[in-house]
Amino acid sequence: MPILRLFAAAAAASLACAGPASAQVGGELHTFHCLHGCPIGAPAIDDIVVREIYTLASNDLTKMADWVAYRVTPATIGKSAERDWQPDPWLDPAETLEEADYVGAPAALGVDRGHQTPLAAFSGTPFAADTNILSNITPQGSALNQGPWNRLEERERTLAQLENGAAYVLTGPLFERVMPPLPKADERHRVPSAYWKVIATADGRVAAFIMDTAAPRTLDYCAARVTVEEVELRSRLALFPRLRTRTLRDLSQSLGCRP
Repeated sequence: MPILRLFAAAAAASLACAGPASAQVGGELHTFHCLHGCPIGAPAIDDIVVREIYTLASNDLTKMADWVAYRVTPATIGKSAERDWQPDPWLDPAETLEEADYVGAPAALGVDRGHQTPLAAFSGTPFAADTNILSNITPQGSALNQGPWNRLEERERTLAQLENGAAYVLTGPLFERVMPPLPKADERHRVPSAYWKVIATADGRVAAFIMDTAAPRTLDYCAARVTVEEVELRSRLALFPRLRTRTLRDLSQSLGCRP
């Protein structure tokens, strides 16, 4: 059954659920990282980890987070700090990857250690190092990570700064084809074939994207726009379970995309 892990009183105060098993089954997970409720539909084996700067559902089988939620504001943004990779201290060693598992992967597979919750979005907080915890990391194609994915993350930060408000982000992997495993990993795991991201604002605007892990560095992230419904169908998640109406407006122009 899912395990609910809370870190510090601030996270605990923002969370209410009926019991450890109910976060994915019958209860409601309340955390300020999620707009209109956290995603539902992830496997019951997922561990729900709530930290000050993000919430994620870590899958025991794939060793990747099925979804990650975070909230970017002008106050959280800062200059990227150092990357000090560390295993997740709240997960059993058999449930998560270790830094040694990534050894040789960049050369063999052309991947980076890709942040799902980005470091720069939270380098203005005391908790930036939590983005380097390996439950928040996936083996992401280097060109994607350093190109269009990075540019979209920059636009999230710009959106929060220009509007002096919060950008709510949901993101996660897709496993739609079999990918080569990390060559040095000694745990069973699965490398994602693509990634999705949904960015929303409290006033009812939303934009959704899906990018293949093999996407070229030159890809225009605007060309990767999809509907929220497509993300839900392909990820098999309900992303906004407490949203009463689906009359959401398009956010993509505020992220630099043409109509």
